Amino acid sequence: MNRSEALEQYNRALRMGKAEQRERLMNGQDPNPAVLEDLVTDSVGESSQYVGLVDIPVERIVGTKTAGRISAFTAGFLPLLDAKSEFALKWMNLCIAHMSEEGIRDPITCFEYMGNFYVQEGNKRVSVLKYYGASRIPGIVHRIVPPLSDDLHVKAYYEFLDFYKATKIYDVQFVHPGQYAKLVNAVGIPQGQEWRDEDRRRFRAYFQYFKEAFYELGGEQLYSHPEDALLLWLEVYPYTDLGKMSTGELKNSLEEMWDNVIAMDSPIPVFSTEVPTAEKPSIFSKIIRKDYVSVAFIHQRTIETSPWTMAHDTGRKHLERVFGKQVSVQSYFGADTPELAEQMMEQAIEAGADVIFATTPQLIAPCLKISVKYPKVKVLNCSVHMPYSTVRTYYSRVYEGKFITGAIAGAMAKNDRIGYVGSYPIHGVPAAINAFALGAQMTNPRAKIELKWSCLPGDPTKEFLADGINVISNRDTPVKDRLFTDSGTYMANDDGSFISLGSPTWNWGKFYENIVRSMLNGSWDTEKGGKIVNYWWGMSSGVIDITLGQELPEGVRSLAEMLRTGLRQGLIDPFFRKIVTQDGTIVNDGTRSLSPDDLLHMDWLCENVSGSIPKYEDVLPISRPMVKLLGVYPPENPEEVPK
Repeated sequence: MNRSEALEQYNRALRMGKAEQRERLMNGQDPNPAVLEDLVTDSVGESSQYVGLVDIPVERIVGTKTAGRISAFTAGFLPLLDAKSEFALKWMNLCIAHMSEEGIRDPITCFEYMGNFYVQEGNKRVSVLKYYGASRIPGIVHRIVPPLSDDLHVKAYYEFLDFYKATKIYDVQFVHPGQYAKLVNAVGIPQGQEWRDEDRRRFRAYFQYFKEAFYELGGEQLYSHPEDALLLWLEVYPYTDLGKMSTGELKNSLEEMWDNVIAMDSPIPVFSTEVPTAEKPSIFSKIIRKDYVSVAFIHQRTIETSPWTMAHDTGRKHLERVFGKQVSVQSYFGADTPELAEQMMEQAIEAGADVIFATTPQLIAPCLKISVKYPKVKVLNCSVHMPYSTVRTYYSRVYEGKFITGAIAGAMAKNDRIGYVGSYPIHGVPAAINAFALGAQMTNPRAKIELKWSCLPGDPTKEFLADGINVISNRDTPVKDRLFTDSGTYMANDDGSFISLGSPTWNWGKFYENIVRSMLNGSWDTEKGGKIVNYWWGMSSGVIDITLGQELPEGVRSLAEMLRTGLRQGLIDPFFRKIVTQDGTIVNDGTRSLSPDDLLHMDWLCENVSGSIPKYEDVLPISRPMVKLLGVYPPENPEEVPK
């Protein structure tokens, strides 16, 4: 390359830089590179760790160490200075060197902070190499490690540090904890095991291949990164398929699940908290209404071994009773592995199923795979707050029933002490514990809730009884009008007998009836666009209710009935009051309701609760799969994260 050709390239790069500058200014963005010293308050040099020579992914170079020359570059390191400047002359010399046989060989010097790189020496080298489309730039790297905090991005970065020790890969940067472990599991290399050069080369090639498909489909318009989409893709396809699929096949496979990618980009779920009222059918709904729906239920266990499965099968009977010949129903039991569940779903679809109800959260992975493979089949999973648009989730607001049983327990406790047996530390469970505690506080201001967990070692019920606690809230009975002395809320008499006080119960038939009715009348929302829909119905829907013990004192029964009526009519909100947590924090001053997101992600306990929410590492091995999937606290060092 001669001087004239280098000048031509510089002028072209300058035009591109001016265009980028204008576009960023119009969008309200800083047109120049970020400055590390604006992000890190401590002295950059004093707080750094030496990493060494790194092959830096070019898209991770986002700024400079100091603000000295940032006005010479755009945020993308394109030049902004006049072609007659000394800067332009040096840029052109580097351009000539890059196009020669020798090339640009000297590594840049830079600092890495939170996965991004800030150049200390070599800005013009970066500019030239970026302009020519280099995918990687060698650099001598110093790392700035932020103090560990509760910030999710910081926690994820600390997981990256362990990931980097094993992989020496900077190509992926997640902002949520647990993602690196999921990626390593999908790749199939044991956690902590050092990657070979071959493993790194393969991953980088596969990831580049995937990124090209991601951006061709419009990924540059999303806030989510290609590594986030890759992790989602790997929930449906094995890692090795990246080396087998053609460019077209890979793009098609990602396009099929693009609604889920969009939903991941803006993961604000649509919470359907009430049964929709009957509306006059629109012309469109009349066109798409159906006369017949084929329904399939996929159960992880059997009626004989699981009251939960029995409750959903009771809902199936209600569905058949209400719709008669308008529905056909097939039930599949014993789907205790993802592979078996997927096989059963395939069988159901082959038999003509229009809709699949999978009745436990553990079946979410095969639900996702089937929903992507068969987009015309409606797939629902009985769980809460899953991040997929092609699988709708459904559950009930159990905390409403717990509020009533808490009020009963407060009225019945002889010594102001009430035992509570928590199930799993998963989304929604702390809300149920706190609603129970608030209900007890309403009828007995002195009531103290002593919390133990069935997923931890020990026998909570025996421990409560031995400690003189005679009113206990245990796991709820899922079947209406069927109370057990070892479930629901009950009281121990002096002679060792038990009195059932009450329990939230499910009427899943009401839910299934409403969903199937929406399919028959054409009102099921078929709109695309990446919406995450969660059905989270309460007592007003009839899906959740409370069964009261026959031996309740009449005054307590009347109070419980009034609370139930108030909840059904929307006149009572258990959390619309002043609420103080165990550490004295006021989480509600009594002037507002808590949002569904607040309730599902609740990770605190009320001031009258004694106990704590266990970490993943503390729960029994048999309980860990559920806690990994829906846990309030994700695993800090997961040895295996479920796909």
